[in-house]
Amino acid sequence: MSRLLEALARLGRLMIGGVRHAGAMALFALDLAWVLIPTWSRPRDVAQQVYAAGVLSLVIILVAGGFVGLVLGLQGYNILSTFNASESLGVMVALSLVRELGPVVAALLFAGRAGSAITAEIALMKTTEQLAALEMMAVDPMRRVIGPRFWGALISVPLLAALFSLVGVLGGYLIGVVVLGVDAASYWGQIGEQMAAWEDVGGGALKSVAFGAVIALIAVYEGYTAEPTASGMARATTQTVVLSSLGVLGLDFVMTAFMFGA
Repeated sequence: MSRLLEALARLGRLMIGGVRHAGAMALFALDLAWVLIPTWSRPRDVAQQVYAAGVLSLVIILVAGGFVGLVLGLQGYNILSTFNASESLGVMVALSLVRELGPVVAALLFAGRAGSAITAEIALMKTTEQLAALEMMAVDPMRRVIGPRFWGALISVPLLAALFSLVGVLGGYLIGVVVLGVDAASYWGQIGEQMAAWEDVGGGALKSVAFGAVIALIAVYEGYTAEPTASGMARATTQTVVLSSLGVLGLDFVMTAFMFGA
């Protein structure tokens, strides 16, 4: 009986801690919202963060997108050919990437590569008291440090997701048309006929924007609230990757149910 009560108490503490963490993040998001527009008074800072978060993530995004497209093309051809529907390979690859895999996989890769880097950078600035020094010089860290990094992540994720999907479609073309002999006109023609601009492309773009906002908020929050120690930095970067991944996957289910559900 005592073990059961102890387990229930531990579960209750975890739930209370989770609610407290979510509430603190919501308050942080409100404070951040006030500085997002003023942050653009220094567009160079935003451009630097887009480069650091997005451009430096291009290699892993493009390589991963190419391999995902190759796998989708190969697996899709093996499945569709059993139903004599191999001419639909193009639209299968494109819809899988644009609707789902492009936004989700690109966001997960971004969270692991750039999201953790953003958190570590902000946490290091806090540990070395650079944020406190900015406050002493009457410079708002939220506006000068947090805002540009939030915008950098928010802008980068949709662009990287679009490139991921594009490279994936080209990878499907390479394996399906060049290697396996699917008709090129059918590959591209099916995509043009059956892919809807708003429902498919617009839905995928909306997903990637939402994922970018979630990753950006978690990354800057965990860095800003990290304990100013080496172990605190390590925990903050780990929490960024874990929470961002869970947030992306959970939000993906909710958005998919609303946009593409019956």
